[in-house]
Amino acid sequence: GMVPWHVVSGMHGTVMVLPRDGLKNREGKPLRYDRVYYIGENDLYVPKDANGKYKSYDTPGEAFADTTEVMRKLIPTHVVFNGKVGALTGKNAMTAKVGETVMIVHSQANRDTRPHLIGGHGDFVWETGKFINPPEKDLETWFIRGGSAGAALYTFTRARHLRLRQPYLIEA
Repeated sequence: GMVPWHVVSGMHGTVMVLPRDGLKNREGKPLRYDRVYYIGENDLYVPKDANGKYKSYDTPGEAFADTTEVMRKLIPTHVVFNGKVGALTGKNAMTAKVGETVMIVHSQANRDTRPHLIGGHGDFVWETGKFINPPEKDLETWFIRGGSAGAALYTFTRARHLRLRQPYLIEA
């Protein structure tokens, strides 16, 4: 159908609603953050021709049948963040100053995913995106179910470069 085709074509997003009285830790004390970054993880399913080369189409509608056939195999040809290669690197990298707390919101429309903060831990993590639930603490890797989003707060205590790794590296 059209909904799965839209989703595997990168047409999905996230709406997260924060509690009126703000985020709280497990003891009910307020949590603050200085900035929010969104990471939309996209599985793309691009058809190939008989020679293994990626096909191109004049219109999205022409690609519908072939894309649907590829997506039914449940093996993405590409996994990207925020819709394209390099969307979160170089001049597009997520930045923060020492002492700032960043909220990282991560969504995945299709498959389960496990964001992993190399060199740090999510100080407070809401794996299911349910902010009324108490957050988990100090997770290096957290679990985002397919079709959902979660969030983590991380405070930069010193100057450093952190990397967010996905478990799909073995699929590359």
